[in-house]
Amino acid sequence: MNRKQLIDLLDTAKWYDLTQALSIFTPPFPGEMPLQIQFFKRLTGSFIGGQGANGQLIEWSNNTGTHLVGQRAFHSGERAIADIPLTDLCGEGVVVDISDAVEDYGLYTPEMITERVDVKKGDILIINTGYHKYGWDQPDTVNPDAQGGIENKEFGYYLRHPGPSPEFFPWALEMELKLIGVDCGCAEHPMNTNLRYMHAREFEKAEAKLKENYGKTWDEMFPPDEYHKLSHITMPKAGLLLAESLGGQIEELNNQRAWIMVHPIPFMEVESAWSRVVALQAPEGMSEADFFSFMRGTEMLDMTLPFSVQTPQWANYIPLSVNYTKRVGGQYFGLGRNNAHCKASFHLATHMDGEKHFCISGESIGETPFEKWYGPGAVADISEFVSDTSVYTPEMIENVVDVQEGDILVIKTGYGKYGWNSPDSDEFRYMIRHPGPSPTFADWCLEKKIKWLAVDCVAMEHPMNTIQRDWHPKTFEEANQKLIEQFGEDWDTIYPLDKYYQDMHLNLFPKGIIHAENLGTDLMGMESGRYFIGCFPQKGMELASCWARFVAFKEAS
Repeated sequence: MNRKQLIDLLDTAKWYDLTQALSIFTPPFPGEMPLQIQFFKRLTGSFIGGQGANGQLIEWSNNTGTHLVGQRAFHSGERAIADIPLTDLCGEGVVVDISDAVEDYGLYTPEMITERVDVKKGDILIINTGYHKYGWDQPDTVNPDAQGGIENKEFGYYLRHPGPSPEFFPWALEMELKLIGVDCGCAEHPMNTNLRYMHAREFEKAEAKLKENYGKTWDEMFPPDEYHKLSHITMPKAGLLLAESLGGQIEELNNQRAWIMVHPIPFMEVESAWSRVVALQAPEGMSEADFFSFMRGTEMLDMTLPFSVQTPQWANYIPLSVNYTKRVGGQYFGLGRNNAHCKASFHLATHMDGEKHFCISGESIGETPFEKWYGPGAVADISEFVSDTSVYTPEMIENVVDVQEGDILVIKTGYGKYGWNSPDSDEFRYMIRHPGPSPTFADWCLEKKIKWLAVDCVAMEHPMNTIQRDWHPKTFEEANQKLIEQFGEDWDTIYPLDKYYQDMHLNLFPKGIIHAENLGTDLMGMESGRYFIGCFPQKGMELASCWARFVAFKEAS
């Protein structure tokens, strides 16, 4: 299959978003940090200083909203999220609907799964317990016997959802499942977590139901030492991954097979991370078997930089900090998990700037339609044509790649090699001296109806069309002289301030052309050409920008 066929096939495949919307109203896992959002910076200036953008500072727990739970959550010596390759997070799988067979505090068994769907060795298994109905943004569930006449959503979602029976995880290991995803608060039974001790009344109800159904106490059914060994040693060492708090279009895939992709932020220091979970099925006229064979022959190129406390932030933004508030050794009977509370501004590492970053009437990241994030695109390697503070033009792009109307466009300036995690790291060149677009570039993007843009340096703007011009006058003089040599006129003549200040934001975001910054990793070795490109951000409803996983798809080498 050639590249055009691959792009056309992925473009016509059926895409499903299995991600729960994330909001300040999303309840965190009990006892953890809820999402908190503060504007520390606005277009006209705000608290902590600085003008020119709607900048957000957030605090969060990685176990809030749809997220991946890695091995390090249970075993401190295993892989962090950034160490897990995409091939371990994507593959053939099945979505099973067991909602008719489970109840509050109940157990689900391997037989409940296998009597509904065919599970193959090495699958990704997504379990629809039906408890996503208690998601924060879902309609109320009426129950005349409950207080207020409706079910308590948070208790239903986190404390009363069903969980795996004693033989479930051993079966999953025997089946060599890559990953298990659930549509509720935890892939474990809540009473096999510290919630057993935080909510003793709920544990009493759960144990009473267990005795009624199985004639055993909780510790008889789940001997603590055995369960600890299974969940904190055997499972993480086997590489079994867990995804929690799924939702979205999960009902549309009930008891069906699909190609499933879990795309977490590649966090270096932590055990869990926000994720976008998606599923693909064959386009019309193609068999499921042929589609899966095609996907197995597709190579994923990860264009996302590792996310780390070492990642430099854009000037006057707040760096990432990580504070571990829970450790595996810190809970009764070893039922603890490693978990960190984090704090950061968005303009560090690989991220997507949403419309609200500069156009407050535009869409937030979570409001942006799913279809916006993927599609045919082009990678333009213009590294041989640019240098420190130089200007690139549409002609440079079109000289190296065929850009088609409606494309996603990724610009490779070559300045990714100066990023923080590179042997050639030079942060000043990466942050302040990278090249930027010509005055004609934004108009060309509009003519081409570009879907979104991305670049392999700190900003899509030329740094001298930002506040960096004032903060680094020496660099501005160098850039101004280079512009005179290249175009025969000075900066303010070519880039009149009222028209071109933050040109790529202020002139394009109101028209729906947004962009991503700080791409790298596999992009550094990619050639100019056409690819199918995907951006997978957390579905943050109030977020003006967000970190994301960026992937280019091509035929396997």
